[in-house]
This record gives sequence, structure tokens and C-alpha cells, in this order.
Amino acid sequence: MRDFYKRFVDEGFDENGILNKFEIKLEDNFNFAYDVIDEIARMYPEKKIMHWINDHGGDRVFTYREMSELSGRCANMLIAHGVKKGDMVMAVLKRHYEFWILAYALMKIGAVLIPATSQLKKKDYVYRFKAADVAYIVATLEDGVTEEVEAACEEYDGIREKFVVHGRKPGWTEFMPEVEKYPAELERIPNSKDDPMLAYFSSGTTGYPKMVLHAYAYAAGSISTAKHWHNINENSVHLAVSETGWAKCAWGKMFGQLTCGAEQFIYDMDRFKPDKLLSVLQNYDITTFCAPPTMYRFFIKAGLENYDLSHLKYSCVAGEALNPEVFNRWKQYTGLDLMEGFGQTETVVVVANFVGMTPKPGSMGKPSPLYNVDIVKEDGTPCGVNETGEIVIRAERGKHPALFREYYRNKEMTDNAWRGGYYHTGDTAYRDEDGYFWYVGRTDDLIKASGYRIGPFEIESILMEHPSVLECAITAADDPIRGKVVKATIVLAKGYTASDELAKELQDYVKKSTAPYKYPRIVEFVDELPKTISGKIRRVEIRENDGKKQ
Repeated sequence: MRDFYKRFVDEGFDENGILNKFEIKLEDNFNFAYDVIDEIARMYPEKKIMHWINDHGGDRVFTYREMSELSGRCANMLIAHGVKKGDMVMAVLKRHYEFWILAYALMKIGAVLIPATSQLKKKDYVYRFKAADVAYIVATLEDGVTEEVEAACEEYDGIREKFVVHGRKPGWTEFMPEVEKYPAELERIPNSKDDPMLAYFSSGTTGYPKMVLHAYAYAAGSISTAKHWHNINENSVHLAVSETGWAKCAWGKMFGQLTCGAEQFIYDMDRFKPDKLLSVLQNYDITTFCAPPTMYRFFIKAGLENYDLSHLKYSCVAGEALNPEVFNRWKQYTGLDLMEGFGQTETVVVVANFVGMTPKPGSMGKPSPLYNVDIVKEDGTPCGVNETGEIVIRAERGKHPALFREYYRNKEMTDNAWRGGYYHTGDTAYRDEDGYFWYVGRTDDLIKASGYRIGPFEIESILMEHPSVLECAITAADDPIRGKVVKATIVLAKGYTASDELAKELQDYVKKSTAPYKYPRIVEFVDELPKTISGKIRRVEIRENDGKKQ
């Protein structure tokens, strides 16, 4: 089992044992469901693939054999209900185990899986249904999802059948009872590794969500994520907290981790409670863990010293830039480094602190050898040391197995992302003298004030260290003299009141911690920050609202 993943990759290491070569090698008909799930089921049928629990006493363990059989049953069921190759099928399943059964079944058929979050509303469904010509949907009965879907179907008549999990509802087919009616045996349905397999809608921080389309080869790209960033092997019990509606689920717990033989631990939480998740980490002997920095911040506040996390061998962080204070506090309590990584809906992990590296707190790490990564100026020339530019990936458009094929039905946006021989990530960073990347912000968020280029994250990180600041966003604001100045929009912590005196205190706090020209000349206190459905701050909306006030 140890070397099973090597069927699909060619890797190499430097003299310190750090990954410096990683190439994907696949047969033309590669299909993760057949070539990984079914193959491991054949070789190691009783090996555990998943341990699933929820907040209501639910507890199920699945073997590779069971997942192989259930995905076969599900594929036969869907075919009988009219699903065919190329059909678009949306899944709104939170962290329910049915998601994995459905996902691998759709791969076997050749239909395209579109995961979505349960937080969507009617207008979100209408937009997505029309953008993708969604033909089928499998959804949870929880969170009012079915009501929002039915409301959307009043404006969209393309849904042929609706399936529901965790309950019954008129007009919907019960998913798992229907799956159990069909045989597990399924003759392999041909596909190409370049066929469309998976589509995510991006979080839409700067506009309407984009539909990011991935091919079958993409499933092999996350092997590098699992093996060399998560540090996973066949003995790992891995917990990644991402909900299935977001791309971090794909490269965090759907593909590479299983190819490396790990057991996925799925905590199907109703909502995030730090004490409950810490108890799960303690009581289920989790060995590898990945979560966004916000969760680690809540863990620290909850009192890490009250939990035994000695089974935890490795911890990673992604989803937003990491504050060094969180890094240091986590290591103080657990003895573990937080190994930060950076990736997108369009990619797997692109830059990371890989196994064997010594992380620098706050740095994303170094580029993955899976990609040809650079930081470039606006004219496309490479940036020097400590010079901020855009992170780009040199690749032939639509040909790299671990990069998206296209923005579905949006040639203009695809053309803009793939230009000059690069995929443009839209994220900015700088490279230090040791080759480590440091995140600055989105290209749209970069502030150009008084001749300086200023990234929002550094200032946000400093402000977050002040006890009065619960959340903050740094943006550019118009100024009649300087053109643009730095503005801080701040949500205060409990016990603090907005005042001119506090604003001045926060400005001085930033001045003492970084170059004085970076301090926020404008401080606005608000009750909440505008965010996307995935929880990312919409700085573009702050800028737009500022424009309306003028």
C-alpha cells in the first residue's frame, strides 16, 4: 500500500529529503473512481477509507470495498434515472458521507459533479443552475436547502429529478434507499483523462462566481498535496474541516489522501464549535489535521491545554494568510509547526511548507515542483527579491493536469486568466532571499498610495494582534491630496467602543510595527464586514460603498 500512489507520479528529492520533482503520469483513460477506489478495494478490501461521525450520534465506518460497491450501486441507480455522460449534477451535501458515494458514482458514469454549499439562497441557485445547465440535484434536507431549490425551480425548469438525503420530502427521491435497490457490479464506462469531471463555483470576492471546470486528471494533482504537504501515509487518520461545497474539499480530502492510503475522518458538524472539534481531535486519535487560521485562533481561545492532542503528528493551515501569533501559540501548546499552504479553486496546493522544510511563521512556503511558479511585475518580467508581484504559473492553457481547464462558458475570463504563457492567479506576493513566498493580497486589493505599493494582509495581521480588533479589512480609499490612502474597516471585540481615541491608538499601533507609510489614515468602525458565502471578506464591496458615499 505504501507506494500505491507512485503508479501515478514521478517524484524526486534534494539532499535534505525535500521534494524537488513531482510529475503526473497517467494513462489516457485515467479515472480516479475505477483506478484508485476500485483498485484499492480489490487489493485491500477491508482497509478503512472513511470514518464518519456527526453531532447527533451518527457513526459509520466504510471500507474501500464498501465505497467501491456503494459507488457502483449509485452509478447504476443514476443511470436508471436518466443520468448520462456529460450531465451536470449538483451536490449540496455539507459533510454527509453520501457526498463521496455520489462523487465517485458520477466519475464512473462520466457526469460532472458540481459541489455547492448549503448556505446558498434562491438567487444563488438560479444563477448556478442557468450557468451550468444543471440537470439533477442531490441535496440535504437540512438548512432549508430544499425550499431554496424549489423556489429556484420556479425560475429554472431544467432540473429533471431531485434527490434528498437525511429525510423525506414530496417531489424528491430518497437518495440512499434508492441506491440500495441497485446492483454494485458496473462495467467500466470509457472516459478520457481530459474529459470534464468536476466544477466548482468560485467564492466571488470581486464579482459573480466563476464556474471552474476540472478534468479527470485533476484528481491525481492532489497527490502532491496529500503526500508532501499534509504528510499523509497509509497509517494516517486525516481530518480536513472543509465543507464539500468548496474546492479545498477536493484537494484536501477527496483524492490524493485516499491515493496515499489514508483513512479520511469526516466530522459532519452542524456548526463549528472549537471545544467540540478539539474533543474530536483528542478522542478519535487524529494524526493529521488541516483547517483555516480562524479555527486555530478559536482553538487557542478555547484553551488547548485542556485537551490531549498527543496523537496529532502534523498540522496544516490554508484558506487565508496565517498570522505569526497563531503559529507561535499553536506550537507552544502542541509542539507542532503549522505548515501553511496556498492554492485556489483553479489548482491544488501551489506554494507550501512541504515536508522537511523549516517554516517561517507567516510565509506560504515555497513553490510546489508540480508547477512552474513565478512572481512577475505588471509587464510580465520576473520580480526581484522582496519585490511584490503577481503569482503566476507557466503552463500550456488547459493542458496541465493539476490546473483547471477553463471558466465554463466564459471565454473572455478564461483568456484573461491565461495570457502571456502564464496562468495568472490574481494573488500577489513577494519572495524573500531564501525563496519563501509571503502573501500580500489579491491584485485588485493591492493599494498604491503616495508612490508605495501596499498589501492589505500585513496591516490586517498587525491590527488583529490588538485586543480591541475582532475582524478588519484594509482597502484603498480616495484622497484629494494623495490620490489613495490606506483605510481600515474594523469590527470591534466585545467590551470596546468606537472612538476617535481608539482609532488614533490603532493607527499608532500599526506605525510602531511596520513602515509608517503603511498606517491606515482612515479608520472606520462597523458592526460587520461584507463577506462571500464562503466567509471571505469582500474588499471590493467596501470600496464600492466608499464610492457611493462621495
